[in-house]
Amino acid sequence: MEAHKYKRVLIKISGEALAGDKHFGLNFDVIGPVCDVIKKCNEQGCEIGVVVGGGNFWRGVKDGGGKMERTRADHMGMLATTINALALADALEQRGVPVRVQTAIEMNRIAEPYIRQKATRHLEKGRVVIFGCGTGNPFFSTDTAAVLRAAEIGAEVILLAKNVDGVYDSDPAKNPDAKKYDKLSYMDVLNQGLGVMDTTATSLSMDNHIPILVFALSDPENIYRAVNGEQIGTIVEEDKK
Repeated sequence: MEAHKYKRVLIKISGEALAGDKHFGLNFDVIGPVCDVIKKCNEQGCEIGVVVGGGNFWRGVKDGGGKMERTRADHMGMLATTINALALADALEQRGVPVRVQTAIEMNRIAEPYIRQKATRHLEKGRVVIFGCGTGNPFFSTDTAAVLRAAEIGAEVILLAKNVDGVYDSDPAKNPDAKKYDKLSYMDVLNQGLGVMDTTATSLSMDNHIPILVFALSDPENIYRAVNGEQIGTIVEEDKK
């Protein structure tokens, strides 16, 4: 078995990333290669938790457009994350990967309720655990859910798979001179208002000393590279000066 840097990781995959170029719904040309790499990491002995977003179907209050009550709009977003979690689980199972879906809101007919001890036991047994419904509470993003689950399961790093290959000082899609960072501290992200995670998620990762590695999902092999400690994307961690 090959050596790898991290024994247990939490991968956060946005719903938009799962949609790929379609920008809506599920793109299995994207999901398939992602699951192939997760399988490779799982077979290598890495314990993997996954938190999925729901933005490819519904983005809570953003899609509510001020015409819906915030709590109800966020609950709809939680249902969207469950669709993505089940799709990801199915693709993994087709590849022979043992997987469990746990949801923060109980849906006993289709998934396990989230219980931390059961989640960690699944991970110890080599099962990939996919967490749906965010934190189960409105007003909290799936980024915050990712940090919360990472802290609860004792993940060594959060692998933040996005549509961009790292953190920039401005939007690289709008500014061709945007500067990409290799390393940042949590306070850099908070003070400069950089779009890594929302402030709640960033503060929670800082308080729990969990590094965040931001990289592009356009090349799914980046997940494997990250698990094995290769220099990719942007790492956000404690200032070690």
